[in-house]
Amino acid sequence: MSEWQLSAAMGARYNLDPMAISDVELMLGVKAGDEACFEQLLEKYRTPLVSFLYRMVRDQATAEDLAQEAFLRVFRARKSYAPDAKFTTWLFRIATNLALNSLRDGRRRQRELSIDSPEQGDQPLLDVADPGAAIEQKLVDRDRSRAIWQAVQELPEKQRAAVMLHKYQELGYDEIACILGCSESALKSLLFRAYQTLRGRLASLAPRAARAGKGEGR
Repeated sequence: MSEWQLSAAMGARYNLDPMAISDVELMLGVKAGDEACFEQLLEKYRTPLVSFLYRMVRDQATAEDLAQEAFLRVFRARKSYAPDAKFTTWLFRIATNLALNSLRDGRRRQRELSIDSPEQGDQPLLDVADPGAAIEQKLVDRDRSRAIWQAVQELPEKQRAAVMLHKYQELGYDEIACILGCSESALKSLLFRAYQTLRGRLASLAPRAARAGKGEGR
């Protein structure tokens, strides 16, 4: 599969059932030269991978480019594939390394995502909105969501990656540790520091919510 073919495949949508066959079986099919298996993996993981990368690099075009590069690396390494780890671990390890390298090397655009203009279809890290809440509470929830987003974006790169993989991708400690190339104890320390920082930065949100609640009863 050429880079052009991969680019076209990433922009396409297939009527395939990605759950009908395991990731290991699909990758073994890719290893054997079955490009349809690779297309199923693209269909299954393209959206979550681009979403993760977008949250890391904060630029949609860069996230798309890095996702394509990640899948290209998977395809190029197909002959040496061995099912000794989850496919998601392998894929997200490649993607995480690409994102961290992009951030460190300054290859991403010098434009931060405006918090007031989230990408269409993007979701906050934590679901804080209550559809039945009064307008005052909805405004508080919106501000809280923005504050959470901003606080996570300001974390050191590796801490941000750990939080994204843990909270958004909902991966286990063992898988995240493998992705980041550290021990589980080191990962837990990393997450502890990250969440401690977030709690400190977001401590003011609780009083604001309480004040809003009091205002509703007037």
